Formats: sequence, C-alpha cells, structure tokens
Amino acid sequence: MTPATAPARLWIRNPQAAFTANQLDASGGVVVGGGKIEEVLTAGQGPAEPCSAIFDARNHVLLPGLVNTHHHFYQNLTRAWGPAANAPLFPWLQNLYPVWARLTPRDLELATTAALAELLLSGCTTAADHHYLFTAGLEDAIDIQVDAVRRLGMRATLTRGSMTLGSDDGGLPPQATVQAAEVVPADSERLVGSYHERGEDAVIQIALAPCSPFSVTKELMAESSALAERLDVRLHTHLAETLDEEDFCRETFGLRTVDYLESVGWLTDRTWLGHGIHFSDGEIARLGAAGTAVAHCPTSNMRLASGTARVLELEDAGVPVGLGVDGSASNDASNMILEARQALYLQRLRYGAHVPVERALGWATRGSAAVLGRTGLGQLAPGMQADLALFRLDSLRFSGSHDPVAALLLCGADRADRVMVGGQWRVVDGQIPDLDIAGLIAEHSAAARRLVNG
Repeated sequence: MTPATAPARLWIRNPQAAFTANQLDASGGVVVGGGKIEEVLTAGQGPAEPCSAIFDARNHVLLPGLVNTHHHFYQNLTRAWGPAANAPLFPWLQNLYPVWARLTPRDLELATTAALAELLLSGCTTAADHHYLFTAGLEDAIDIQVDAVRRLGMRATLTRGSMTLGSDDGGLPPQATVQAAEVVPADSERLVGSYHERGEDAVIQIALAPCSPFSVTKELMAESSALAERLDVRLHTHLAETLDEEDFCRETFGLRTVDYLESVGWLTDRTWLGHGIHFSDGEIARLGAAGTAVAHCPTSNMRLASGTARVLELEDAGVPVGLGVDGSASNDASNMILEARQALYLQRLRYGAHVPVERALGWATRGSAAVLGRTGLGQLAPGMQADLALFRLDSLRFSGSHDPVAALLLCGADRADRVMVGGQWRVVDGQIPDLDIAGLIAEHSAAARRLVNG
C-alpha cells in the first residue's frame, strides 16, 4: 500500500480540539518528524524549529491512533449469519466451527485485509488479532496476516493461537478444527523468530495465544507460558467470558477461572485476557496485583449476552484495561471509535452517567496500548510514535454539538478523515490510498457466500 508520504517535519496545526490521553494541552497541534511526535503545542505556540509543511487541522478533532486489543479477523466472512444470529457463545461457536473449518488461505487474506481496512478507516492504527484456526491448508495463517498488515501500513500484534482439545476429548471444537499439541510450540517459535519486532516503533509483534480453557489442554497452556517467558513475548487467551466457561473450568479442572490461570503460570503481567467478565472481588484484586490485563469487548458481550465487565473496578485494582472489537461474527463490525462509544454506554449502565467520555477514549488509546505492552503508543506526547487519528465534525449527525471531544462518542463518529501511522498518512480524505475497496468488497462477499454454502 502506497502511503501519502508526510513531509520530513510536519506541523498539524490548531485542531478544532484534541484528546491527548494525558494531561498535556495540544490545542496548538503537534509536530511530527522521523515517525514520532516531536512537539505538543498549546494555543498560540509555534514549533521550536521551522517545519517543511503545515496541515491545517482547524476542522478536525485530533486523537492518538486507536488501539484494538482483541479481534478475530477471519470472522468477518460470517457476519450476521442467520443460524448464529440469535445464540449465546457456546451454541454460536458450535454452529460456526464447521463453517470456519472450510477457510482457505485466500479467504483469510481477504478477511484480514477487510478487517484491517475497516479498522483503519475507524481511526485504529494498531490491532491485535487472535487467530487459532490452523486447519489443513492454513498452516501458514500468521504469515498471510503479516503480509496483509504490511500492505495496509498498520501495526499489529498477531497471536499464534491454537485449539488442541477437540470434542472427542471433552472440548468444545470439532476434531476437524484442532491441531496436534506438539505442532504448536515449534510453529510459535518459528513465527517469533521470523517476525517479532522489538522497540517502540515495532510494526509486527507476535504473541502466544491458546484459544480458551474449553479448546486447549492444561499442558499446552503451561508449555505456552514457559515458552513466552523464554522468548520474551506476550500471552493472550479468552477467559471469564461466560458462565458456561466458568462451569467448564470447575467441572474439568476443579478450579475457577483465575485459579486455573494461576495453575498454568499465566497470572502475570505478560498476559492479557479477552473479555474478563465474570470475576469475583478477590479475583479482580489478584489480577491487579499480578498486572494481568483485560481486553473489554462491549459490543460482543452485548451481542452474545455474555455479561458486563467490571471495568472501573478492574482499573481501580490496577488491571490495565483496553478495548477490543472482538470477531466480526460476534460484533459484526470492526470499528474502534464506535467500540469506544459502546464501552462508554455499557459502563454508564453499570456505574452511572458520571463515567466520562474521556475515560472511554482513554481505554481505546492509552489503556489499549498498555494492554499490549506498547509504551510508545496511545498518547499525544513528545517521543511517542506519530500514530494519529483525525475526525471531522461537519456532517449532519454533529450539527448542533458543542464539545468536539464529547461529540465523537455521543454523536456517534464512525469514520476518520485522516489517519497517520509512524508519520505516514494511511487514510486521506476518508479513503485508503491505492486500496480498491469496491474490488475487495466484491471478492470478500463472494468468498463469504461460498464459505457458508459449503
């Protein structure tokens, strides 16, 4: 993907408003150079040194690039599929597993491209994907995703997931969707060695991600923890998403979910958990003490009626919390700015209308970056990566609004006008340069029809 190259030193000047995810005042804009934010300016302040170009942001609200902490890119091929449209998690999965087992490499490439493009257009600059389907022909799934991420010019944490506990052995997935356990560590190590980048400007990172307590063995969970420590990479899994999962852990392992997590060496600050809904007060305290993070997925949790995460209590206990759109078959969209809106409303429903807009935006930016261990992302501050999202408020839905930052969520912003990743424009005037969206939609839609029709 050819970016619209930014000048060597660019002043994004005088935005209509700015949310920095910290206490800095960016009303005068930011100066970008060398892929980083060099200066954050207050109103009336100019750059310390001349800039080679200026972008007039008077009609834009400026944010750090949004960070998505939990997704399943491939699932956008089964959005709004009738047999799974009105089911909770376990029946939903049981309906969809046989369909997903038919995925081809080209299907995955199309789905990944579509997911990344949709995220990018929503102001998202970094995405974590949890891919755990490695059926015959899909052994190189993560390699396919790496190529797609590089073409779109985003950052990604791609997780080498796995399912090894099939229905014949007491798990939920059908046998056709599981791998032999001995395959997983070797491929995980290969992927880390081939693609994992370190440093604040990393584009691709790899994490290890056995899917869930009901789809992998306890032995693989423990082996993954040890491997992640040896390779110095992060760990990810689904946990405490539903009461059915909690019942499974008690019946299968004789443990509640957090006890199970600790028993396999995962109660650590290397770990982030998808969903994290059904925790007791004591379990929340233990997660906070360990620094274990949670990816809050409000739309998916509502769609599947899984429950409501106790986000404020998790944060107060020291748990890093970010947002994830989850798979596009349980959210049916890949839109991070709308996910922040949904998180705001769901947490207000739980805690009251005093939950501020800025806190929800913080979950989508600085909080999500912390969940992924990306300390150089998620804020507007000198030295941070120049990952930015700019939104216009000149459409009808914003007419009559007064606070530009609040309007992003309260009036339902759904598309960024400009998005920058590492100092390069990746969205310009609401479009991704050189990406044939119409062609992508046509081929992606055809693949989706073929997939569900067998």
